[in-house]
Amino acid sequence: MNLRCSIELAARYKAGSQIARVLSEDWCSRELYCPACDSNRISRSRTNTPAIDFTCPKCEESFQLKSLRNWNPNKVVDAGYSAMIRAIRSDTAPNLLLLQYTSEWCVENVLLIPRVFFTESTIEKRKPLNSTARRAGWIGCNILLSGIPADGKIGIVSCGVSEPTGRVRSEFERVNGLAELPPTLRGWTVDVLNVIRRLGKRRFSLRELYQMETELQLLHPNNRNTRPKIRQQLQVLRDIGLINFEGRGYYTLEA
Repeated sequence: MNLRCSIELAARYKAGSQIARVLSEDWCSRELYCPACDSNRISRSRTNTPAIDFTCPKCEESFQLKSLRNWNPNKVVDAGYSAMIRAIRSDTAPNLLLLQYTSEWCVENVLLIPRVFFTESTIEKRKPLNSTARRAGWIGCNILLSGIPADGKIGIVSCGVSEPTGRVRSEFERVNGLAELPPTLRGWTVDVLNVIRRLGKRRFSLRELYQMETELQLLHPNNRNTRPKIRQQLQVLRDIGLINFEGRGYYTLEA
């Protein structure tokens, strides 16, 4: 994988944002492969859908690209809040590619977030634009990366080194069982998985998850039976192969 952008393409542009968009889109179309199948490329989208930049020509997985010079590990600015919530509820949100480049226009990091990890609790509503703005009243959103478990952050390029293709595809396949869940249930599943990951250990107990009950209640204020919901989601995570049940209230994360 060649991590250098084709800087000659920037000659006709002056704005930094335009240059970043042109160079990063060109790099993705040349160097990126589909993580969901064996296609060795992804193609620029022709669907005229604002949130979709690339599509796999073989399996038709869709991808949105965000190019960044500075990396914020907690959140990334996205587009309209209402549009994002509609996409989540209709299960049409694309996979997200976060690309970070250096001042020399080399690709430093590419992080893939599978679309199944976008839930309503990972979307932060921003304040409406003020009355003097061209789009007064418009409400944007942020994607809360901190609300996405490590399972949903797949490195394609890490610190200037490309990750093995087979490993990337294996990690994508590992979490693809979440796609079988309806969006209304998937939000709970992802939130419980994120809580498990934040415990910081492979083996954990049901009692430890009960200690996170208040946090999960805040994420899902309309549900007043949090403990039964936690147990339900543990069963879901077992069914899709992300955790194992040891017995006596103990579980282990599947490696």
